[in-house]
Amino acid sequence: MNRKLIEALKELEKEKGIKMDTIIDALKDALSASYKKIYDADYRVRIDIDDKSGEIRVFKLLEDETDDGEGNGGEIEITPKDFGRITAQTAKQVIRQRIKEAEREIMFDEFKDRVGDLVTGIVQQNDSRFTLVDLGKVEALLPQYEQVPGERYKHGERIKCFISDVRNTTKGPQVIVSRTHTGLIRRLFELEVPEVSEKVVEIRSIAREAGYRTKIAVFSNDKNVDPVGACVGPKGSRVRMIVDELEGEKIDIVDYSDDPVIFIKNALSPARVLKVLTDEDRKFGLIVVPNDQLSLAIGKEGQNARLAAKLTGWKIDIKSEKQFEDELNEARRERIEQKEKT
Repeated sequence: MNRKLIEALKELEKEKGIKMDTIIDALKDALSASYKKIYDADYRVRIDIDDKSGEIRVFKLLEDETDDGEGNGGEIEITPKDFGRITAQTAKQVIRQRIKEAEREIMFDEFKDRVGDLVTGIVQQNDSRFTLVDLGKVEALLPQYEQVPGERYKHGERIKCFISDVRNTTKGPQVIVSRTHTGLIRRLFELEVPEVSEKVVEIRSIAREAGYRTKIAVFSNDKNVDPVGACVGPKGSRVRMIVDELEGEKIDIVDYSDDPVIFIKNALSPARVLKVLTDEDRKFGLIVVPNDQLSLAIGKEGQNARLAAKLTGWKIDIKSEKQFEDELNEARRERIEQKEKT
């Protein structure tokens, strides 16, 4: 049995990548504990396993090295005759446990480097708390807080997700995936737009309210490539694929600019902007739009303005042309009245 054990450990090392020395060390610890339990030993023991023949021997460690009487350097062999049976049972348990642990470690090492990846999985289980998504080697968790409001995930449905976190647990790696992360938008554009995956076109900024609307700012490293056109695709084919994957979420694609005035104007698309007054220190912009564009610039429940602010990183206040002129005239009147008083 002992030779077969060594052969099995060598085969395991080849197939699973589990080092034989690791299992032998674990087996020594387990056999030591088993021996003490079965034989009610209150003394220290050492297990010796020959990694060539597989022979297993048990030694009692003596407290006083001069008291052994056998010349064994402080230990005497006490291997029981029936220890082979104990060895076989313990070896099975240890090997089974080490295989599980190794597979968990391998799985964790594989997935910990995949945070930020786009994956396609199959919905396995769905309830009010979370959805399980089968990624092939592991089941990922799609928590409720990573789910898009209004989306329904049906059993057996294929969905694309963004790996947002990987945690190492006693039961193996726990992969957390998201449908709300802005990284999902970035990865979908990399998948559908060759210019983005090849870095000819860069996505400089993303602002998203998952399930409703996303704005992305794009920039071209090639003056001959229109970044917005590349992302939209012929007759809107590329962006349509992404919108379909996001179940109809609206996507605005705008040109990025280092000039905050131009960038803010672009970010407020589809509204037309007449004027942008900026305060660089406060990163604040006062935007003036035509009277009939105010509601469009602000958007439903302020969404367009809110996303534009996230996209640019600037605080913004939007006024209609009439509001701006009225406030300007009011300020002038106040200055005149102030001067007259002085």
